[in-house]
Amino acid sequence: MSKAEEPPKKKKDRVVVKPTTPSPVSTAFLILRGALAGVVGAPIGGGESISSLMQPSFIKDKYPSGKFSVGLGKKQGTVCQLDIADGEEGQERLLDAIEEAANRIIQEDLPIKSFKVDRQVAIDTYGTAMLDQTQLKLPKKPKPEDHILNIAWIEGVIMGVPPGAVLSSTKAVGKITLERNMCNINAGKKARKCDIVLKFRVDGSESVPDAVASDADDSVSVQLEQLLQAQIRMPEGQKLLEEGQKLLEEEAVEAAKRIKIDTEETKKEDEEMVVNAFEVKGKIDYSKLVNDFGSKLIDPELLKRIEKLTVGRGTVPELHRFLRRDIFFSHRDMAKICDCLEKNLPFYLYTGRGPSSGSMHLGHLVPFMFTQWLQRAFQCPLVIQMTDDEKFLFKGVYDAETGDNLDYFAQLTFENAKDIIACGFIPEKTFLFSDLKYVGRMYPTIVRIWKSVTTNTVNGIFGFDGTSNIGKIAFPAIQAAPSFPSSFPIVLGTGKTSANMACLIPCAIDQDPYFRMTRDIAHKLVPKSHPLGGKPALIHSKFFPPLQGAEGKMSSSDENSAIFLTDLEEVIERKIKEYAFSGGQETKKLQEELGANLTVDVSYQWLRFFLEDDEELESIGNDYSTGSGEYWSTGKVKARLVDVLKEIVQAHQARRALVTEEVVLEWMKERSII
Repeated sequence: MSKAEEPPKKKKDRVVVKPTTPSPVSTAFLILRGALAGVVGAPIGGGESISSLMQPSFIKDKYPSGKFSVGLGKKQGTVCQLDIADGEEGQERLLDAIEEAANRIIQEDLPIKSFKVDRQVAIDTYGTAMLDQTQLKLPKKPKPEDHILNIAWIEGVIMGVPPGAVLSSTKAVGKITLERNMCNINAGKKARKCDIVLKFRVDGSESVPDAVASDADDSVSVQLEQLLQAQIRMPEGQKLLEEGQKLLEEEAVEAAKRIKIDTEETKKEDEEMVVNAFEVKGKIDYSKLVNDFGSKLIDPELLKRIEKLTVGRGTVPELHRFLRRDIFFSHRDMAKICDCLEKNLPFYLYTGRGPSSGSMHLGHLVPFMFTQWLQRAFQCPLVIQMTDDEKFLFKGVYDAETGDNLDYFAQLTFENAKDIIACGFIPEKTFLFSDLKYVGRMYPTIVRIWKSVTTNTVNGIFGFDGTSNIGKIAFPAIQAAPSFPSSFPIVLGTGKTSANMACLIPCAIDQDPYFRMTRDIAHKLVPKSHPLGGKPALIHSKFFPPLQGAEGKMSSSDENSAIFLTDLEEVIERKIKEYAFSGGQETKKLQEELGANLTVDVSYQWLRFFLEDDEELESIGNDYSTGSGEYWSTGKVKARLVDVLKEIVQAHQARRALVTEEVVLEWMKERSII
């Protein structure tokens, strides 16, 4: 027969030979598991709380050795009573304690007992924690002996199914040494579970007989009962616990010191509250701000008077929620504006916008929403200044190749004007103008203001110095000019009536410095018959809080601190859910017990600005602050806010879509609005 015709050789069946774990290694494994469980306070049974994650392995080197791991579940609680440190130093102390406990057990020369028991009975009685990973399941074709477990145990220390035979005495093992470079503890705040891997070697084991297995008697369960409890059973573990408690106490003292320091620093920061025309920082104390600025709070008497002259006249159905909720809270000479209404003397509204971004956000919308209400409530003219010149002077840039970006700010004026027009002002009573286009008409008034105000005064109010460009120093007069009717000879008329018109400026309180300067020199620019002596009246709003915190002022430079008027529905929902600072508690239980802090909760504060229904707002506040009712949680309040904002932004976007550049030009056309 040729070689090619020879039948193929049949492959031999592969035989896997499982190495036998030497008795000293198997016994050391049993002792170490007992030491580990006793030190950390874990039970050795009652489920899978301390089951081995890998088969104990016998590593034959120059000396008998082994490696195994155990899973402790959570690092503290019902499974493990010791809070296992995640730092290198703390974990080294734990390994020292386990090794010390194991060798103490060896030196105590404790007898190791062994008994045979039905596998299922053992699992039902003691749980699977005594088994390693390879013992958890029966073979596909189990043999009779597979249904019997040989359980070894050391009274007060450990019970388990060792990987091989065990010695009859702990002292026979000699000494256990943990090989630290091969040991690993996975613990800490970021670890979902705590796993410990131990690599060990056995030194100096004596030649003694293995423990002989016998049948279990009724006393075994009683003797093993303490091992099934989650408690620290080793003095080495108790020592670690005491050291940990001492360390916690020391840390608590240090934390208290840090809190005291932080509190003192916070108080300093609070004292260093800064509110001016260019910067808002620190925790805002509005009462202190009113005292510092010299304005007055809107008291109940003035509020009733405003209501009588607006709602009482039938021009609006009710006071604006910003007034009802103390959002517009401070004023200068608002009572004299009421006098003008009662005496049928003419006055006009003046507000403005510095175009710094293509899209306005909800914070920018607040003064325009209120101004729109004021115009309809008072049925008066309104001028809106777009300070594109200011934004260039303070934020503009110059490049040697491309030149400056003045045209960029001029273009932003057009984009922002569309948002402003979409707020619903009365077209025939509103004049919207760009400083870059209209400043010529205001120039005589500006020159008079320049003549009346010294450089020292401007520098003192606004903090300018020798490094400021001259445009910055000159600009306050340009913002002051629209508060004088002489700046609008055609828009407001040129006769004596126009010259005597009072002016009311709704604005955020950080803009007040411009008009403190204006009020000081106003008498020089108007006739003596002017009802306010030429001084503009002001009504101030609080700051609209950013998403990240209910204190301070929103910034358009941080996209995630605001909801922009161009944001899509899904963007609004994402920003509120992810970034709106919560005043609620960390857990449901605490929320139900303590409720939310409404003062710092951004979602609730935003509802104060935008939810029209007073009764619903009060109901939400009651639920949320007590952790009860429909709006007991942060999630519920955020969801309601999302619905409110979607409705406002969608309606605004629909109105803005109708505002073309031609419409903007019509609103900016110089014409009479009285």
